[in-house]
Amino acid sequence: MEAKFVKSSTTLEQCPPANKPEYAFIGRSNVGKSSLINALVGQKGLAKTSQTPGKTQHINHFLVENTWYLVDLPGYGYAKVSQKEREHWEKMIKNYLLKRENLLCTLALIDLRLPPQANDIEFLLWLGQNTLPFVIVFTKADKLSHLQQAKQENLYKEELLQYFETFPRYFVTSAEKKQGLEELKLFLYELNQNFNR
Repeated sequence: MEAKFVKSSTTLEQCPPANKPEYAFIGRSNVGKSSLINALVGQKGLAKTSQTPGKTQHINHFLVENTWYLVDLPGYGYAKVSQKEREHWEKMIKNYLLKRENLLCTLALIDLRLPPQANDIEFLLWLGQNTLPFVIVFTKADKLSHLQQAKQENLYKEELLQYFETFPRYFVTSAEKKQGLEELKLFLYELNQNFNR
């Protein structure tokens, strides 16, 4: 996949023109978001990976195949930043998610190794309450056996079915082993077909 960095924005108004289909990637600060983005497009250094949570601090637009945008959003969770900065990020992210008219789907990344985390569940509920289209993308699946993966998926199903009528669509991925990436690409390509129709 040909992909290139377009720009970093700190407000919705600074984002590129809303004339192409767009997908936002977001998750906890150490969920492996940059690694997944790089694996998805097949370019190692496109999104900046870091051992330090909170590296992404802007709305980062990447243009893929000259036809759609992949957007890397700041992670939530325990990045070492001030409360004021965290609140600024939250406001920026929510404003973008609520008002970006060409945003077709939000990809909510969740570390499959962990039990359901309060801030992940809270974020998914916020997306649901605001009727924003989203899918769950479980990451780091290569760290678990197939049996453990199934067990973790069931934990999330039990948790989320307390709030959602049906379990949201989800993908189980590993950036390292390329697991689930083809299915995810196919899903995005299908959504691209519906843009402006």
